[in-house]
Amino acid sequence: MKTTFAIRIAIVGIAVSGLIFACNKNNSNDSGNEQTASSLGTQADDQTMISDENENVSNDINTALVSQVSTNGDSKSASIISGTTAVNSTEQVNGVSTVNGDLICDATVAFDTASDPRTITITYNGTNCWGNRTRNGKVVISMAAGIHWRDANAVVSVSIQNLNITRLSDGKSITLNGLKTITNTSGGDLKDLANLGSITHTISDSLTVTFADSATRTWYASKTRVFSYNNGIVLTTTGNHSDGTHNGIAEWGTNRFGVSFIAMILQPMVIRQDCDFRITGGEYQIIRSDNISSNITFGLDANGNESACPGSGHYYLEVVWTAPNGRSYPIILPY
Repeated sequence: MKTTFAIRIAIVGIAVSGLIFACNKNNSNDSGNEQTASSLGTQADDQTMISDENENVSNDINTALVSQVSTNGDSKSASIISGTTAVNSTEQVNGVSTVNGDLICDATVAFDTASDPRTITITYNGTNCWGNRTRNGKVVISMAAGIHWRDANAVVSVSIQNLNITRLSDGKSITLNGLKTITNTSGGDLKDLANLGSITHTISDSLTVTFADSATRTWYASKTRVFSYNNGIVLTTTGNHSDGTHNGIAEWGTNRFGVSFIAMILQPMVIRQDCDFRITGGEYQIIRSDNISSNITFGLDANGNESACPGSGHYYLEVVWTAPNGRSYPIILPY
């Protein structure tokens, strides 16, 4: 169970954002939208980078929590560093850094298990194992004494402090500050998933994002992730938030241009290990305050029909943009 899981999610996210940008660019005149093609592209890229990097932090947090008996409550936790873990940070392969054997290859991890709350401090200090970005800053995890991460309803609070991330391909950088809460709702370790049947985590985020041009953006997330086992790991993600009108909202906020948005998961997003950790189905709807909306459906064939796992071939997704004048613009593309 390798980091291909997280990497494929990131790749698909980048591809989808590119498609969203293309649809906006082609239809901006029809919709009367005053956003320029450049600003639309920037917005899509911002969304992708923030989502991906936030997920990377969540993966690192889980890795740190399960690495110590004192925080996880499992005597087998110490074996993680030797490579027996089933779910890893995006910096690792089977629990072992691909660079120097550290728990997280571009960070140091310090444990204070004598205090109440107990704390784990992740200090990022360089380039990740894949060589595609650098991170500098801190993430401080707090857990009440007497609680273990593998316990049902165990909760950790996370403070993200001036975490600057720079993408090496183009030098784009963002800085994250804010709070994250992760709950192991069902309890259990992912390494025991085959025996447990399912494990449920919920994640809530409240972040401030600062861009290189000093523009800021508020970004929130509320998701449930259910891990089950069916010929391998099956991860099903749904949105938890409601604004009184829309339910199933996974992400919402305001972009750097002052346009607010909500992103709802209409059909659960499903990722399967037996399909090489690919997104095999699900549907998102994104609604913006400028009356532009889109639906993105995953797990299709080239004709837009539901597809079984295509092996080494392509899945397809359909993006349908709806302009304020009611016109829709569908496109089917591989991922």
